[in-house]
Amino acid sequence: MLQTLANHWPQVLVIIPVVMATLGIVHAIMTKEDVRAATGWVGVMLLSPFVGAIIYALAGINRIRRATISAMRPSAGEATSAKHDLDIAAEQLISGRFGQRFAGLKTLGDRVARSALTSGNAISILKTGDDAYAAMRRAIDGAQRSILLETYIFDNDDVGRLFVESLAGAVRRGVSVRVLIDAVGVRYSVPSILGHLREENITVDLFNGNIVMGLRLPYANLRTHRKILVVDGTVAFTGGMNIRKGFSAEFAGATSARDTHFQVTGPVVADLFSIAAEDWRFAGNEALKGDVWQVDKPSPPPGQPMLVRAVASGPDASIETNHKLLMGAFSVARKSIRIMSPYFLPDRELISALTTAARRGVEIDIVVPAVNNLLLVDRAMTAQFDQVLKHYCRVWRHEGAFDHSKLLSVDGVWAFVGSSNLDARSLRLNFEIDMEVLDAGFAAEIEARIGSAIDSAVPVTLETLKSRPFVVRLFDRVLWLGSPYL
Repeated sequence: MLQTLANHWPQVLVIIPVVMATLGIVHAIMTKEDVRAATGWVGVMLLSPFVGAIIYALAGINRIRRATISAMRPSAGEATSAKHDLDIAAEQLISGRFGQRFAGLKTLGDRVARSALTSGNAISILKTGDDAYAAMRRAIDGAQRSILLETYIFDNDDVGRLFVESLAGAVRRGVSVRVLIDAVGVRYSVPSILGHLREENITVDLFNGNIVMGLRLPYANLRTHRKILVVDGTVAFTGGMNIRKGFSAEFAGATSARDTHFQVTGPVVADLFSIAAEDWRFAGNEALKGDVWQVDKPSPPPGQPMLVRAVASGPDASIETNHKLLMGAFSVARKSIRIMSPYFLPDRELISALTTAARRGVEIDIVVPAVNNLLLVDRAMTAQFDQVLKHYCRVWRHEGAFDHSKLLSVDGVWAFVGSSNLDARSLRLNFEIDMEVLDAGFAAEIEARIGSAIDSAVPVTLETLKSRPFVVRLFDRVLWLGSPYL
């Protein structure tokens, strides 16, 4: 056998790339849902069979290994949305208060999301890192039964160690504590926070970790970008806030970055817990059951009920749930769409939905940071601004400290907030958690938050984009080609 290979090694070197490319081409044709993506990958592998097949294996397959990932999650296929008496079963309430179009949007959410739209919820907006961290630590310090924390980044810094201190205190009080950190996000600080957590006997695990250099390499591109903290099954925190001192004015000073987080009570807490518990079970094969992890059934607060849905999305059974809901929301908009995102790189479908709404007369404002923490992403999205600007949308560069908030409102009554950015990574690769909120008071607060950013923002115009040197514009467009993987 070895002698035969030695005698025919030139032919073997030709056959191997052909076989690799053939397998990759068949895989792309049979699994890609976007004909442009399938055609692109086939072209890459035809032009360069060996290198193209390797690139496809590393970058292309990750995007569509949905069935495999779903099967690996022990609770895949099980009902994950907590059931309770406050589910909104009828649409009359919504159509009466907000109009039939939002009742239709609720139907869309019912069909694409795992969790129901529930009433009887309350949300407090935490506008700074110091506010969010203080509220989260107070909840942890007061915990009596259980704490479940899932986050993308948990830095080994001043803020991270404060959280370790609070979590350790809970463990010493006999509280059941589980901490899940993304295997990529945990390495934003070196050494990582894992050692401190384990020294304090805090049960911690990594999402998609512990294989090679802490990463499951076939799935290293699929990360949990979720931020969920549930304490005693009664209060939850979610939004865009990672655990790191860069968002704390106390530790980072006046130039600290900004973000927006949310403290939540009501039936939606059960859904947030269910989503985080499923991720914990996937990572460590432990089901969080029993009285310790019981989620309470709260009494509805007085006044008009706040309607909230927990929206889980990711490269499994919930693929593109956030994308589908946003498409629906843009289609029902009549007056305004306001978007605030640090990374604005939507696909053609979302751009078409936005520009079509703008052509109908909907006022659309898109707010991004003037200075971004990810330079390549910023250059790529700059290259794409013209696609919305030339179709009646407005783009604003918000001056001041970098703002990591992900906020969106439609017509001043519907809001979408959480961990999802408007880019390919959040919409197709990451596991994300957002909240769909149908409440005029809450949406008004989100609009005010975005409006205050616009007040100190500089408009982006087609003229300023075209006035940049050709080489700069060309470089940005080249970066834009790789935007699905930035």
